[in-house]
Amino acid sequence: MSAGAPYIARRPKRADGARNYDAILAAARKAFESDGAEASLEEIAAQAGVAIGTLYRHFPNRASLVEAATRDGLGDLVELARRLSDAPDPLEALIEWMRHAVRHFSTFRGLVGILAQSMYDEGTPSHEMCNAMHESGAALLRAAQRAGRVRADLTPEEMFDLLTGVAWVRENAPADRDRTDRLLRLILEGLTTRTPHPA
Repeated sequence: MSAGAPYIARRPKRADGARNYDAILAAARKAFESDGAEASLEEIAAQAGVAIGTLYRHFPNRASLVEAATRDGLGDLVELARRLSDAPDPLEALIEWMRHAVRHFSTFRGLVGILAQSMYDEGTPSHEMCNAMHESGAALLRAAQRAGRVRADLTPEEMFDLLTGVAWVRENAPADRDRTDRLLRLILEGLTTRTPHPA
C-alpha cells in the first residue's frame, strides 16, 4: 500500500479481533440505518460492547467504518451485474440493476453523498469498490446501447448522476412516500429508444 492510499479495514485472523470487528460492524450498520452516516462512533462502540479505542484500532476514521459497512452491498451490485450480463433483454437487465443500485445508494442518510464523492476521489476508502460498481453498471448500459434499447449518447457518468439523484430523493423522503420506481420510469422514458436495433 502506498503512503497516500486510503486505509481499508480487514477482518483480523485472530478470534478475539474478529469477534470485535464483527460486533462493531453489526452495531455500525444498525446505527447508520437509524441515525445516518454521522451516527455517534462512541455509541457504536458501546452497542458493540467494546471500548472506543478498540473501534479506532479496527477503523481509524469514520470513512473506513462506512466503507466496511457498505462494502458487501457494493460487491452485491457488482455480482448482480455479472449475473445479468447474460440476460436475454439487456434493457430489462439494466433496469433491474438500476433499481438495486438506487436502493443501496440510499441505505442510510448521507450514504449517497459519500458514494458520489468516492466514485471520483481516489483518496477515499470506498473508491475502489465504487469504481468496480461503476464499471459493472456501465457494462450493462453499453450492452443495452449496443442492442439499440438505450440512447447512444447517454454516458455512464450521466446514468450515475441520475441514479444518485433518485437515491437522494429516496434517502430523504418519508418511508411511506418512496417514489423510486416512478422516478426511474420517468427517467427511462427519456433514455430508452422505441425500436431496438436489429442484432
